[in-house]
Amino acid sequence: MKLDFSRDRVLAVVAHPDDAELLCAGTLARARQDGAAIGICVLCQGDKGQPNKPIRNLAAVRRKEMKAATAILGAELFLGEFADATLADGIPHRLKLVEILRQFRPTLVLAHAPEDYHADHQAASKLAEAASWSCASRGQKTKTAPQDAPPAVWFMDTINMSGFVPGFYIDISRYADVKERMLNCHKSQLARGTDGDFSPLNELMQLQFKARGMQSNVSAAEAFRQHHAFKRTQAW
Repeated sequence: MKLDFSRDRVLAVVAHPDDAELLCAGTLARARQDGAAIGICVLCQGDKGQPNKPIRNLAAVRRKEMKAATAILGAELFLGEFADATLADGIPHRLKLVEILRQFRPTLVLAHAPEDYHADHQAASKLAEAASWSCASRGQKTKTAPQDAPPAVWFMDTINMSGFVPGFYIDISRYADVKERMLNCHKSQLARGTDGDFSPLNELMQLQFKARGMQSNVSAAEAFRQHHAFKRTQAW
């Protein structure tokens, strides 16, 4: 089976600066190779993820890391600029994301799974689901005009695959190196690999894409499931 992204505009909506690398960067790279327009929307600043030796102006550092990683992918970057641990499914957050969606005009949104481990991931999932519907509503007023139709939504794998049942897999065997090069830009977080409340990110990412690849008979894969709701699913 061959999935062709060539006519798509694919936007990943993630909570933190390194979430796209961990969960969907291979799929974004494959979509770009097909000819799709790709973007990453990072809702939080990443300002609370301090290593044992704290970094001054961490939000600014992580913004630079995001831009470097996004440049490798050739994606358009959008920032929500919300502080970590404050993300919530509220009107200001929704309107900000609706405006971002209308600016990029995606045909497909990649969103956190509702059951993922982090509260910001869970909130980002709710926001992406709601805003991806409202972005096509003429009654929702933002600076940019509404989309003609809501984009399809795919929920991404959870961190460490915990509790996530894949609906399908995307073969990223040719793009695993892109994920690794992008993740290596996030040096402030790689420095947290030995922290008791964190994990070595490179090892975590590699174990995950290899495990999903083993499950789907390829060397590397990313797992997703469609958002099965009225007018939210498309044929591919």
